[in-house]
Amino acid sequence: MSAHHTLRVALVGNPNSGKSTIFNQLTGLRQKTGNFPGVTVDIKAGNLRLPDGREAELLDLPGTYSLHPTASDERIVTAIFANPADHFYPDVAVYVADATNLEKHLLLLTQLMDLGLPVVVALNMTDTVQEMGMQLNAPALAAEINAPVVCVSGRTGDNMPLLIEEIMRTADKKNAPTPAKPFYRFREIETQVAEAISLNLRVDNPYRALLIGHHFEWLPFLGEEEKATLRAIIQTKSFIPLRAQVDETLDRYDRFPPLVEKTVKKPQSAPENTTDRIDAVLTHRIWGPILFAAVMLMVFQSIFDWSSIPMDYIEAVFTDLNGWLGERLPAHWLSSLLTDGIMAGLSGVLVFVPQIALLFFLITLLEEVGYMARVVFMFDRIMRRFGMNGRSIVALISGGACAVPAIMSSRTIGNWQERLITTMVTPFISCSARLPVYAVLIALAVPSKRIAGVLNLQSLTFGGMYLLGITAALASGWAMKKWLRTREASYLAIELPVYRMPHWKNVWLTVWEKVSAFVWGAGKIILLISVVLWALASFGPGDAMDRAAMAAQTTAAAKNLDETAAADLIAAKKLEASWAGVLGKAIEPAIRPLGYDWKIGIALITSFAAREVFVGTMSTIYSIGSANDELALRQKMKAARFDDTGLPVYSLATALSLLVFYALAMQCMSTLAVVKRETGSWKWALLQFVFMSLLAYTGAWLAYIGASWWG
Repeated sequence: MSAHHTLRVALVGNPNSGKSTIFNQLTGLRQKTGNFPGVTVDIKAGNLRLPDGREAELLDLPGTYSLHPTASDERIVTAIFANPADHFYPDVAVYVADATNLEKHLLLLTQLMDLGLPVVVALNMTDTVQEMGMQLNAPALAAEINAPVVCVSGRTGDNMPLLIEEIMRTADKKNAPTPAKPFYRFREIETQVAEAISLNLRVDNPYRALLIGHHFEWLPFLGEEEKATLRAIIQTKSFIPLRAQVDETLDRYDRFPPLVEKTVKKPQSAPENTTDRIDAVLTHRIWGPILFAAVMLMVFQSIFDWSSIPMDYIEAVFTDLNGWLGERLPAHWLSSLLTDGIMAGLSGVLVFVPQIALLFFLITLLEEVGYMARVVFMFDRIMRRFGMNGRSIVALISGGACAVPAIMSSRTIGNWQERLITTMVTPFISCSARLPVYAVLIALAVPSKRIAGVLNLQSLTFGGMYLLGITAALASGWAMKKWLRTREASYLAIELPVYRMPHWKNVWLTVWEKVSAFVWGAGKIILLISVVLWALASFGPGDAMDRAAMAAQTTAAAKNLDETAAADLIAAKKLEASWAGVLGKAIEPAIRPLGYDWKIGIALITSFAAREVFVGTMSTIYSIGSANDELALRQKMKAARFDDTGLPVYSLATALSLLVFYALAMQCMSTLAVVKRETGSWKWALLQFVFMSLLAYTGAWLAYIGASWWG
């Protein structure tokens, strides 16, 4: 190994093996997240200091059950190990296996061994093994596979120094530890295919050659000429990859039981299984979904209640800071850029941090104790009808608090199509930002009457908005499933871990990672859009805003308005004359069929910063002085008339139309920024924006026509 070569160590293992917990134990906060080229699945990297003082790069590869993948994140692992020239190809692989279910974890291990890769086996959850009365014979396993084996506990951190020492020793060996003979014995046709591929592509390992033969059609490092050669070999040899993969998997599993018997000794009388007793209730066909709804209601309510105080504090700090800067900075557009553009953008980023931190804290707790795996199992069949899977239910329910952390939580979905659909439809779920809009419009136009003396019309309308969002999300998911028609197969291959206490270090590191990803990833996009919106509202064509301000001053003087009312009137007239006002009037012909005037058009533009900005924009336009003065706002809006017809603007039809529009439209730049970050492309973010906008427009138009006809 070159003296200047950075040692690269990869953590590999099945999902739920505790691999990421061990990664956090070894790296702590010395980690970063990067994307594998061409996909949106993350690979974590961290620094690992060896006993001799060297720094090694530790990679946490996506969890997979086999090198014959069924999802996009599993393909990453296969693509890396099939190509020794890959940037992520490790010098040493640390294979993390759950010692309580060793037989299920040997498939991928034996595949890695057959590649001739230096491997250190970390038998994880040894503390749980002791609690279950089992005994481990690590030397026996090491002798069978001819590789070092270390018993560790990711939860407690036991034997982590021994694991690091074994990594160093394995890396320093000149010859990689390989079995005396390959674990998997090729059939004749596999031998012929592997020899032909090795000869034509100069592959030095027979199993790697066979692996390339199985998956060459999608492997990213192969060129078209190489794929054509491989295609000819496969056809000439009459090789059927899928059948061969099944035969290989079955052959390997047939040979695992004797190996496990030499390694793990189970007690003759197993103690009463607490996990099974709990699962009898939590995964029950009837009680399971009811209890899940109760748990998520608690999570949902906690996000509302516990985040409100820090969110209010963050907003108050920025408000006070803006006021302090406004008093001390000179009257200049740069001062306005700082206070109304940059500071507003920073506030729009940081105000979401409490919700994101709380959501991922609670979700990670449920993951750590083993409950979320059961949720996936319970809801997988239902969600697949709509193009998603069991993990999607968490994102959809979390979207009721805020779509930003909800979309980020969809990263746990391995299948590319199901993850994309979940990301695209989650914003349909009515979030907390829509509530101020609903409150003003429902109170404005819907009468407070009761049906049969029980059901309040306003409450029914409020609930109807949530039902509309849920229906739109599920219907859109079903349509996207039909449209995408991906070739990527999706299976529910999930291990239900035993219930255990959470590993708190892992919880805090996960929360830190998610919050940091949002602040640094989506935050810069939100800040940029905030500045653009500030510019639209702060500048206008020519001297139009100056003339509007002078006219407003004259009107204020004529009406003997006090200082506050005069300032509100001037702000409203300047906003009307700004580029935002120009755009509002420009789109009025397009939104007039929905029952909207140019003032609502301005609100549609400015509320893209955040949906709740609609209320503040209306307050400014109607010059009532305070966005919190909803009573005065409703009175002003009720009195509003169209300039050309003199008819009321805010009829029942218009209010219902606006409600439908805000229930369905993508009026949130933070969500758009997160979608771009999570999908890795503006293509999907813009497609989502266009689709939701068209759907919102159509739905709002139908609501307006229907309500007008009914009224």
